[in-house]
Amino acid sequence: MTVSLKIRGPITLITTREQILDRLHRGLQTQERLIGVAAGAGISAKYAVRGGADFILALNSGRFRQMGLGSLAGLMPYANSNEMVMEFGSREILSAVRDTPVIFGLCGTDPTVQMADYLAWIRDSGFAGIINYPTVGLIDGQFREALEEEGITYLQEVEAIRIAHEQGILTMAFVFNPEQAKWMLEAGADMICAHLGVTAGGMMGTTKSWSLEKGAEIARGIFEVCDASSKQPIKLVYGGPVHTPIDVQYMYDNTSAMGYVGGSSVERTPTEEAIVDATHRFKAMGHLEQDQQLMNKLTQLEEPLDYVAYVKEYVAEHYADPISMTELAEMIHVSRTHLSALFNKEVGCTFPEYIAKYRIHKAQDIMKQSKLSLGRIAELVGYPDYVHFSKTFKKYTGISPQSYRQQIKDKYT
Repeated sequence: MTVSLKIRGPITLITTREQILDRLHRGLQTQERLIGVAAGAGISAKYAVRGGADFILALNSGRFRQMGLGSLAGLMPYANSNEMVMEFGSREILSAVRDTPVIFGLCGTDPTVQMADYLAWIRDSGFAGIINYPTVGLIDGQFREALEEEGITYLQEVEAIRIAHEQGILTMAFVFNPEQAKWMLEAGADMICAHLGVTAGGMMGTTKSWSLEKGAEIARGIFEVCDASSKQPIKLVYGGPVHTPIDVQYMYDNTSAMGYVGGSSVERTPTEEAIVDATHRFKAMGHLEQDQQLMNKLTQLEEPLDYVAYVKEYVAEHYADPISMTELAEMIHVSRTHLSALFNKEVGCTFPEYIAKYRIHKAQDIMKQSKLSLGRIAELVGYPDYVHFSKTFKKYTGISPQSYRQQIKDKYT
């Protein structure tokens, strides 16, 4: 069974599911991580690929984001999801990204389609695979109970994945807990994506989401099922508290994720910031020089929009130096107590725990890439006292730095 990736031009690339998976696994070997982007327009997909995206997802929520709405609009009865994805996916996405795999966001609970025939149409239209979206997994409470009483369940999405797998179509599954991961693996899912909820951050992002640590805990539970399976799927994370590169790195450091899928974090938030900034700069062009200087001063006096993001970015840049929450609070003119409470709530651990884990993961990276002495590595990540470094390293990894280095040596010899 083959998948025809249609290209607007004289060339048509024929790619099988196995070839796509082989490409993705080779990507993991060379760059260690995969990046997928949920795009709602051809321009987003085109430049995501130019930035290095390994695959593109065509989801109805992406289209609604292009309309200035939040991602949750994709769960509302504003349009026929499958028709919407087929229309913009085939007209814009496939033509924009050419030989990059495009995953079709399939509403697997749609009662108006004959699933096997519809999946064949998706395949023949040029899509490389499917993913279950919009998904019942994002719904809970009384509405979820009412849906299930009507026979509209997550298991219908599992069945759609099974049929697609039997047709030789690449399959990717959004899962929300270990049990769903087991179902999807049994159905033949090639990629398991731990969905951590609607993406936080930006101007339209949710204000309520799991902490980073809670998100990592959920992902670890899902990935444990993957690791115990003979299927050995590609493991990815998506959404929730993960909305900046630093957050993604936290997931890589604290789970066995092989990659990240971004929607709002790659498409919506950067667009919001860029358009606001560009418009402001054009608006300011007619001001006198002294007026512009005043505006710059006023801008500098404004409070940071996201205190916790500031702290995480500061740690990423200065982890090798002494850092205290008190000093950070003074930098952004808030109380230490307030900043600490905000940080604990969003990240899910204390600031000392966060920076300790950050430094230890950096030390692990250096050990993999160099033969520097352990004492020198300790200094590079902010521990001039090797004894303190060694104790902290063992606390968070379970083994000493010497043992970890030996493990690396054994692995590559």
